[in-house]
Amino acid sequence: MNSTDVTHRPGTTHEVTNQAPPLADYNLFTTDAALGEALTRAGADWHRETLTRHGEALGKAQTLALADLANRHEPELHTHSPRGERIDEIEFHPAWHELLALLREQGLHALPYSDPRPGAMAARCAGYFLHAQIESGSLCPLTMTFASIPVLQREPALFETLREVLYTREHDPRDVPLAQKRSMMIGMGMTEKQGGSDVRSNRTEARAAGIETGRGAAYLLTGHKWFFSAPQCDAHLVLARTTEHDGSGAPSLSCFFVPRYRPDGTKNAVNVQRLKNKLGNRSNASSEVEFFDAYGVMVGDEGRGVATIIEMANYTRLDCVIGSAALMRAALVQAIHHARHRSAFGRPLAQQPLMENVLADLALESEAATALFMRLARAFEDSTDARPDDDSIDTTALEARAWRRIVTPAAKFWVCKRALAFTGEAMEVWGGNGYVEEGPMARFYREAPVNSIWEGSGNVMCLDVLRALEREADAAQALFLAWRRDAQTHPVLDAALDRLSVLLNGAPGTRETSARRIAQQIVLIAQAILLREAAHEGPHETADAFIATRLDEHDADCDRVFGTLPARFDHAAIIERAFPSR
Repeated sequence: MNSTDVTHRPGTTHEVTNQAPPLADYNLFTTDAALGEALTRAGADWHRETLTRHGEALGKAQTLALADLANRHEPELHTHSPRGERIDEIEFHPAWHELLALLREQGLHALPYSDPRPGAMAARCAGYFLHAQIESGSLCPLTMTFASIPVLQREPALFETLREVLYTREHDPRDVPLAQKRSMMIGMGMTEKQGGSDVRSNRTEARAAGIETGRGAAYLLTGHKWFFSAPQCDAHLVLARTTEHDGSGAPSLSCFFVPRYRPDGTKNAVNVQRLKNKLGNRSNASSEVEFFDAYGVMVGDEGRGVATIIEMANYTRLDCVIGSAALMRAALVQAIHHARHRSAFGRPLAQQPLMENVLADLALESEAATALFMRLARAFEDSTDARPDDDSIDTTALEARAWRRIVTPAAKFWVCKRALAFTGEAMEVWGGNGYVEEGPMARFYREAPVNSIWEGSGNVMCLDVLRALEREADAAQALFLAWRRDAQTHPVLDAALDRLSVLLNGAPGTRETSARRIAQQIVLIAQAILLREAAHEGPHETADAFIATRLDEHDADCDRVFGTLPARFDHAAIIERAFPSR
């Protein structure tokens, strides 16, 4: 029997052709020109070699396999031991712990605090961005651990007992009392079923465990948390009532450090009722818990719980922006890679004009998101906690404060929203292959909505922008004046700032109705300013194409689909800059 007979015999396999090979064994950092340039602008070139090694490790086939394994083997809750003891243990696949060890090894949980130097925040954010392109679930406990540090630093006595296990770069997966651990992770628990974003309606109660009350005192918490992020963490920051009212008629909420084990080594009374069957990554555990006189220590002043924990939320919101930008970047490089290796109608997809338009448009959106979160990272490092009316604050500090307090919630709203449409468009580039779970695109798409919801949904963020504009009027003015100076030579940008001014100066009753439009306009102007800044470092069309399609009053349409760039721009050059041909 000859080979032709075998090939055509019924039941034999067909030859597989015109399928894109898996994208693997590439360097996530060195192939990202926008990230590399932003790192330089942030003064963090000292971290470039580390990011190069990290980018190479993340792109290896074995690391990608860890992400796949962690998301195919979901965590399992074991509420009781074989002897009937309440244990509330979460069992993870070993791949999960390998991913956490990789994150911890890079110092992404504490870098700006454990190694404070100029550019440290941007260095940390760049590393976080790289890891988020590979696996999102493992970032949740890391983000909360990172965000808890500035809150805990304000409690010197407590922080001294935690410093070493917080800063170490070793991952310790053991579920044992904190005194026995080599490292720790911290989560947060604010949301209750009756309130959601309205945390002031929380009903969990805290009563003093002894004679002492107030900051640093021990309390016993009783109540319920509807979303308790990463229940396997060694401790959580939690909101609870200490008195019925604070004098204004509103519940008096305080913040508490609630460890997984009591000081005597017994398990704390934080009972995991169930793990949430959520959309998105399958690797991480989200839960619903009840407190039955759970031990906790008050952090911050009594009745100032929201103000205390909101500092943590500011950092987690930045990570939401980074996480969504990373999903965009991951989906983009997968789409470009696929289009370069898949042919249709006689030529590669990447060489077809309409597909070039789609990919180039996605590349613009991705680079704008990258430039934005890296600028925010600089603001988190440069801004000051002094009030705007403090005469010692200079203009640079005021601008940094505006980026942090005003642009961050706007970015959290806009970038996280854009990730949904972005990942869907990138999935479509793959066609049917993108819709199946064997590839990465379905996981990216399922993950995309979470950052829009977590740490404040879109409306909450936009209303926060309005509050920040009112409370930080001097900082807002400093930022908008700086933008005006940058826009002097660009009529489209100048006109966009005029339209923003009209929105901001509208009647108070209309500003809330227009809050989403205001936040959107702030972000688009910020991104345009940043892309123009980057354009001075090399000849590329990203800034002009972005401004023309997002801010030009005649051509821009923010509700448009991707792939409607004017033909005058060099689409192929934009794509090559985004992800160079291998």
